[in-house]
Amino acid sequence: MSLQEPSKLLIVDDLPDNLQALEALIRDEQHVVYRANSGDEALGLLLEHEFALAIVDVQMPGMNGFELAELMRGTERTRHIPIVFVSAAGRELNYAFKGYETGAVDFLYKPLDPDAVRSKVNVFVALDQQRRETRRQMAALERSRREQEILLRELNETQQQLQRSLRMRDEFMSLVAHELRTPLNTLFLEAQMRTLQLKRGNLAACSADDLAAMVRRDERQIKAMIRLIDDMLDISRIRSGMLSIRPASVELMSLLERVVSDLSLQADTTGTSLILRPHGPVTGWWDEFRIEQVIVNLLTNALRYGGGKPVEIDVSEEEGRVRVDVRDQGKGIAPEDIERIFEPYERGARNGEPKGLGLGLYISRQLAASHGGELRVASTLGEGSTFSLVLPFHGQADARAVSAAHACLGRDRGGDLGQGCLRSAIAKINRQNQFN
Repeated sequence: MSLQEPSKLLIVDDLPDNLQALEALIRDEQHVVYRANSGDEALGLLLEHEFALAIVDVQMPGMNGFELAELMRGTERTRHIPIVFVSAAGRELNYAFKGYETGAVDFLYKPLDPDAVRSKVNVFVALDQQRRETRRQMAALERSRREQEILLRELNETQQQLQRSLRMRDEFMSLVAHELRTPLNTLFLEAQMRTLQLKRGNLAACSADDLAAMVRRDERQIKAMIRLIDDMLDISRIRSGMLSIRPASVELMSLLERVVSDLSLQADTTGTSLILRPHGPVTGWWDEFRIEQVIVNLLTNALRYGGGKPVEIDVSEEEGRVRVDVRDQGKGIAPEDIERIFEPYERGARNGEPKGLGLGLYISRQLAASHGGELRVASTLGEGSTFSLVLPFHGQADARAVSAAHACLGRDRGGDLGQGCLRSAIAKINRQNQFN
């Protein structure tokens, strides 16, 4: 109680001597006394302050005490302020009855009994202090309730995220085991066949052509496992900010032609083709290995989900940036899945369609962001999808800005800190490009 602000008392009388005497009588450290020489002045103070008690003289020129009380009771702000009337008139005028009618809590006749006045004032001050303390406690309880609701909501969200993470972990381990088992089973069967031929002494089955075919099959299976392991390592590097980005001068069209050539055999096995639209040389300052990684991911996905139809690769330049569009003619992506497929361990495959670990698009988008670019998709169900890799042209002077964007990946957990860092670094790159 002692920590609260002192209560406020209002005394109203048209005679300054009476105001001074009454103030001296009720002055105390627990309350502050405000004086008013008229009803109008009292109304002004009532609109500015919250009073614990109003001691009002009945007989005043202009607005008398009863009229002031009626105005106070007619206003929501002042309706509940206790009023004690004071009068020097005789009891035979029956002022007390009229005072109680207008809402007074007590009526005192002059000369005043000092002890009685102080006692009444102390009671109302104590009630005001208790009321304000109750209000403060109620406000604190309400704040506590809201904080508990927020904490409970955050706890529920954390629990749901934890459960989702556990499900994703279990699914991920199952997928890793499945993805590794497929090439390992092939290698194991190949090894068993060769062992059986050797035991039978059938060296004719190991001719040069046969050995070359075996080596090619082994290489494909080993590369599949290496790529799987590399994807998992990249996820760890992205999370820890250790992903290596080494920008250098790169000719993009040559890179695309090489990747298309390397994937042509895979395209043939699916009965489709990769079509790279002609374009002049495009040179930029990028990490060639990482950009190739993104292109391979996009083309592999297009071959996997393209429904056996040709996949087109277009290159265009726009306002200091280059855009690579990879367009398939598959089933397309539902609008609600557009952003989901860029999350780690999320896959677009359903109902028995081809599956993977769901890491490629997530890694690719992070790699695009680390270069100050972006990876986006436009898709229509039944018509296919177009993935667009957009990269700014960088000069050698931009390497520090690219490194800054790359450093943000260590903080990029989908929160404001990592995203804000990326936006700042990308803005720096774009500002530098305006002067190149």
